[in-house]
Amino acid sequence: MLRVWREETQRAGGRLRRTIEVMATADTATPSSPAAPPVRSRFRDMVRSLRHRNFQLFFSGQMISLIGTWMQTVAQAWLVYRITGSSLLLGVVGFAGQIPIFLFAPLGGLAADRLNRHRVVISTQAASMILAFILAVLTLLHIIKVWEIVVLAALLGVVNAFDVPARQSFLIEMVVREDLMNAIALNSSMFNGARIIGPAIAGILVARIGEGWCFFANAVSYIAVIIGLLLMKLGPLRTAPKGSSPFEHIVEGFRYVWRTAPLRALILLIGLVSLVAVPYSVLMPIFADRVLHRGAHGLGILMGAAGVGALFGALTLAVRQNLRGLGRVIGLSAVGFGVSLILFSFSKSFWLSVALLIPVGYSVMLEMSGSNTLIQAMVPDELRGRAMAMYTMMFMGMAPIGSLLSGALAHAIGAPWTVALGGFGAIVGGIAFVRRWPALRLQARELLVAQGVQVSELVQK
Repeated sequence: MLRVWREETQRAGGRLRRTIEVMATADTATPSSPAAPPVRSRFRDMVRSLRHRNFQLFFSGQMISLIGTWMQTVAQAWLVYRITGSSLLLGVVGFAGQIPIFLFAPLGGLAADRLNRHRVVISTQAASMILAFILAVLTLLHIIKVWEIVVLAALLGVVNAFDVPARQSFLIEMVVREDLMNAIALNSSMFNGARIIGPAIAGILVARIGEGWCFFANAVSYIAVIIGLLLMKLGPLRTAPKGSSPFEHIVEGFRYVWRTAPLRALILLIGLVSLVAVPYSVLMPIFADRVLHRGAHGLGILMGAAGVGALFGALTLAVRQNLRGLGRVIGLSAVGFGVSLILFSFSKSFWLSVALLIPVGYSVMLEMSGSNTLIQAMVPDELRGRAMAMYTMMFMGMAPIGSLLSGALAHAIGAPWTVALGGFGAIVGGIAFVRRWPALRLQARELLVAQGVQVSELVQK
């Protein structure tokens, strides 16, 4: 009798525990779908930074604006190619649009640390809108010249030199530190979601009604992000002390990054890959027209395919809960980027090329956004803007030099061999980083702990 009573009690206790578990998860699942809770939970983790109102406003406005930005990028490349048919001039325009970032990003980083980042971002978005509108008017009136495209691209580069460091460092003002990695990943996801949609729309519009309307649509799209920024409610501004001169502040930030071995390794890998491999995108009109024979519509599909891969790469980072193994992922992603580029460079099939651009976008996004995450996690808040300026100089500032070199090299040996050589350079850099990173883990851990990041498992991978 005692044994029977004990067994009944155990069964009743088991039923009670199951009932409590069902009640505890009632907001995410039903008893008939036991697989639902983890899926919903993972989705909430993936978008957890969107619980912050300011980031919601930023995310929605930027998504609209970035679609317009990618439309302009594709349309501008096609406009230059249509007017000139020159791979060298494609490289020149790419160089003009990005070399100001390399030259002026230090000032942009200083502004991000010493001025109100919110106001800086509003100002840069307004300036970008004006430049897009001027480009649209000149193109729609059919009076646009190549030198005017070069000048407008250079002016936009100056604006971006202030915009990118301020916008990247502004993320910490919109979310709490625990959600920073997720915010960076979602920011990259937004960028690459627009990279899928924008080129596809641009390919259709350019083929049907011309490049000018793409530029006009981009100008209008900036209204959304400016409205979102104006609606934000922000706490007290955190800036660097202004006791020393601006030059001393710039040197201080750059010296800190360069003397910190993990940061230096990340920055050097970004600079190498941006110099030799990332400029493949400048040569896309040549692949679309001369190699794959698909014209402007094909260019939009090719750019969109790379965007699909990059979006998946950003989402891969968004679901990560910690920084464990991220350094190794960054190095291997550079290797994967190089291998994918080499395979793409020798493809003569349009749809095979489209498929190969997906891992190209995926791997370069993992490398660049992963590096962004680690750098922002390791630097103190008062140096964040200047650290992001150095990141911007390597990521976007080295690309113009690479664009100019790629355009000249493609003119001499052809676009496919130029892209293949860039892929080989990325492989070499990635392998060197993977071999070097294990010796830097302990110092990276100390930097992260100093910034209050939980890194209990970092040194295990």
